[in-house]
Amino acid sequence: MIELNYPNGIKKKNNNSFDNKISHKNRGITLENEINSSNEYYREVEKAYIYKKPTPIKIVKVDYPSRDKAVIKEAYFTIPSTTDYNGLYKGKYIDFEAKETKSKTSFPLSNIHNHQIKHLENIYNNNGISFLIVRFTKLNETYLLETNIFIDYIKNENKKSIPIDFFRENAYLIKDGYCPKIDYLKIVDKIIGGI
Repeated sequence: MIELNYPNGIKKKNNNSFDNKISHKNRGITLENEINSSNEYYREVEKAYIYKKPTPIKIVKVDYPSRDKAVIKEAYFTIPSTTDYNGLYKGKYIDFEAKETKSKTSFPLSNIHNHQIKHLENIYNNNGISFLIVRFTKLNETYLLETNIFIDYIKNENKKSIPIDFFRENAYLIKDGYCPKIDYLKIVDKIIGGI
């Protein structure tokens, strides 16, 4: 809580400080917003049609104080969600998960669920394009890690995280851009060989 002192001597406590607004549930929002913006750009220039997947929920209880102010009071997840994004690029199906970590040394595997890993593997095994985009926020480094390399790491290493050096040696660094902010399709072109 921050106490604000105004010039006329009035003191007011501010319960809505910036620190209070940061929560566990909002991790990844910056990366997500940048990917959403990049995908919007790709659609506008008709380069690709990739969308954020909605989280599958079932609404149980809604409060209707008035027609234009309905509030969902209770809902639950119907099935586990798969990955964050999917769509089409150059006639190929594309599917990926985006994650952020504050760690400077590694990406914790606990940040991605087993059903998401299996989903990415299924897409890859059926000739789709699948990968992870991982941002190390404190290092300001964002990587695209191909699914096959990610799966090999999980199967061959008995570790709870992927070290940053593994990303630096085996993944593609995504450089920040202007429009789009995260031009991950430039890397996808390298992966698919410019189809």
